[in-house]
Amino acid sequence: MEASARRDRFIKLGEKRVIRAIRELRLIGNLANRSNYTYAKADVDKIMRVLEAEIKLLRHRFELGGKKEDIEFKL
Repeated sequence: MEASARRDRFIKLGEKRVIRAIRELRLIGNLANRSNYTYAKADVDKIMRVLEAEIKLLRHRFELGGKKEDIEFKL
């Protein structure tokens, strides 16, 4: 595949996936509404830890050039 075609594909998929991820994060944020949901601080901490770990993994993958690295996570 030609470099410009790979770049175009990256842009097309990147925009679509980032928009979808932002939408999903906002939906998670809706769970903060205490008039609709009951949760403990420990629940919020678990959600934040797993999301932050995934962001770190994402950044690491870009730094490594896309190489996958195993990450272990347990709630």
